[in-house]
Amino acid sequence: VNLQVTGLDPDRMKLDSPPCLLDQEEVGEAGDRQLLEPETWRTYAERRNTLRKFLTVDLSPQLLERHHARVELLRKCSFYIEILPKHLALGDQNPRVLPTTFQFIEPQKFQRMKKVGATQAKIQLLLLGELLEQLGRGRSELDALLESPDPQPFLAGWGLVEQRLADLSDVMDSFLATMVPGRLHIKHRLVSDINATKIPNLQVTLSAKTPVTFDREESVAHQDWASLRWSVTLQPAAPEQFELRYKLLDPQTQQEHVRYSITPVAAYAFDVPNLLPNRSYEFTIKRVEGYTLVYEPWLDSLTLQTGPRALEGPAPRGLGKLGPALTTPS
Repeated sequence: VNLQVTGLDPDRMKLDSPPCLLDQEEVGEAGDRQLLEPETWRTYAERRNTLRKFLTVDLSPQLLERHHARVELLRKCSFYIEILPKHLALGDQNPRVLPTTFQFIEPQKFQRMKKVGATQAKIQLLLLGELLEQLGRGRSELDALLESPDPQPFLAGWGLVEQRLADLSDVMDSFLATMVPGRLHIKHRLVSDINATKIPNLQVTLSAKTPVTFDREESVAHQDWASLRWSVTLQPAAPEQFELRYKLLDPQTQQEHVRYSITPVAAYAFDVPNLLPNRSYEFTIKRVEGYTLVYEPWLDSLTLQTGPRALEGPAPRGLGKLGPALTTPS
């Protein structure tokens, strides 16, 4: 019978204590200690502690969970090309530099470079997923080794364990380095030889912008209109241009098939008028596509259902929180 007792300090428990006062791991360690020489036991215990520390600090479940969340966010980001003079750090560029620079870049070469950027972004995301899987599998293997009662991996087989720890540390370093979008690998010059002397040497990098997402609590549908709110993930509100799209789901007539709209919005909120009552609409929000955008794998979408049509009397005010009042166009 294996009994577990809480509230006891393992360091104060003697090896000759009754078995009922030891948990399963302590019973196993006590038995191993009786079978091993004192010096061998100390080596075994030290190496187990080394492995336990690695799994709780360098490769903890909490750390892997945070990295999974970071990769999921990166998979929703938009990737852009940034062209900077080599003497400037990323993010330090003067906005007036770029229009001047683009005058001298050959359009065909720039379009090829955008394709290279899209390919590099896709490879980066795939590589991050593969590295995370390697870290997860490695942690499972080491955790099973730590739980095993066999002392041999910590004695004669410790060299293999140390190599596994070093390999997983290298995988983690590769993962952290890949998390940051970096310099684009291009083979050809973007600027012709004629214009090369007119601008400084350039470096081309890949940058990521966090996704635009709807506010699920503030975005509500009313009887014949919808009040929508959105924000940029992990960033304060700043002036940006967005593109709001919406369409009627399950159209029933030919006229309803064309109820689709694309609206530019220079704000973080918009009220959509002239919707059909008691119908479902799908709304999509994104940044206005810029000249330097190379890859946008994800867009946030939201489905809302308008309220039923009123049978008599004034129209109901709608469901949920009210947005600003609208004047219905004629």
